[in-house]
Amino acid sequence: MKNNKRKIINDPVFGFINIPNDFLYDIIQHPYFQRLNRIKQLGLSSFVYPGAQHTRLQHSLGAMHLMGEAIAQLRDAGHEITSAEAEAVRACILLHDIGHGPFSHTLEHSLVSGVSHEEISLLMMQQINQELNGKLEMALDIFTNHYPKKFLHQLVASQLDMDRLDYLSRDSFYSGVSEGIIGAARIIKMLNIYNDQLVVEAKGIYSIEKFLVARRLMYWQVYLHKTSVAAEKMLMNILKRAKELASRGIELFGTPALRYFLYNEINDTNFGKSDEALLNFALLDDSDIVSSIKVWSSHSDIVLSTLSKAFTNRRLFKVQVSSQAIDKSLKESQLKQYVAHFGVDFAEASYFMGEEIVTTDTYSPEDDSINILYKDGTVKDIADASDMLNINVLTKKVEKYYYCYLRL
Repeated sequence: MKNNKRKIINDPVFGFINIPNDFLYDIIQHPYFQRLNRIKQLGLSSFVYPGAQHTRLQHSLGAMHLMGEAIAQLRDAGHEITSAEAEAVRACILLHDIGHGPFSHTLEHSLVSGVSHEEISLLMMQQINQELNGKLEMALDIFTNHYPKKFLHQLVASQLDMDRLDYLSRDSFYSGVSEGIIGAARIIKMLNIYNDQLVVEAKGIYSIEKFLVARRLMYWQVYLHKTSVAAEKMLMNILKRAKELASRGIELFGTPALRYFLYNEINDTNFGKSDEALLNFALLDDSDIVSSIKVWSSHSDIVLSTLSKAFTNRRLFKVQVSSQAIDKSLKESQLKQYVAHFGVDFAEASYFMGEEIVTTDTYSPEDDSINILYKDGTVKDIADASDMLNINVLTKKVEKYYYCYLRL
């Protein structure tokens, strides 16, 4: 029987991406997945890098493509991966980001408390599984790391998974930050399995070193760029203020899905128990937030309108980055200026500033190591195998304090 759903997508990063069968095509066509086409992969990074307009759907398709390449490589290396397993792990990587809200993690910290995007992804996958009469069971087992072949989960979620290989390649391409370019194809060609664990053959060690250095540079240059952090902090304060006004019964413009989260208290105890919560979450994308903020720019509440207007016109928070917390007296002085300037109280004035402690390590062997396999059968962690001095530097946690404030 002819497969009418086999499609080829022209991807600017990896070239032609093949959708190999009806099952994966049906997942891509699902409304939950198509929603990712309305959510930017890099959230607010386009305030810094205007080219970073790519979507989570593009990223998920790219990760699926790389997963196909990894499966082919591991089979060539003599490892058995059945057709059912190959299909399931591809479906799993397609859906790994399906629970992301608008503008990445912003919603998790403002409108929905205590619910991570990973938890929402699992709920959405379970919902799709019901609709597909259980066809996602194996993909769910891989996603939750309950499938016997543990290396399949590592391909989806580890320190060297197809998710990271795609987003580093894709984000560096669209942002124009060449320091993030990695040899994804070379790394995949060096993959192998040892004791049910994903390993990299010794001749690929330099590609892994480049991958780790590129990841560090991308984190500080793109993902944690001070202007991106400032924009995210401003957006969070806008949504928190809107939520506070809504809790007082003040009328706010919003799409039905956004209004649901503004006017209801949704948290980790009731999100998964409510079909209504998941339904409304699945209707939320970047446009809901942007259109509402544009309207809030003329709201009578001075805090909401000032922040919304500033966000819309890219008059973002200024940022001070340091290795220690900002002095309390400086914050108090800033608050007094806002109180006098806007005629608000201190609680309202606090919305015009924000703090963020950013901690990241590029490579953490405790979480999940990247292992190098030598010809004699020995295995070493990349931190021990590498002769590059800064690999050990990459394992150390770096902590920075971001102090954001609205300049008057």
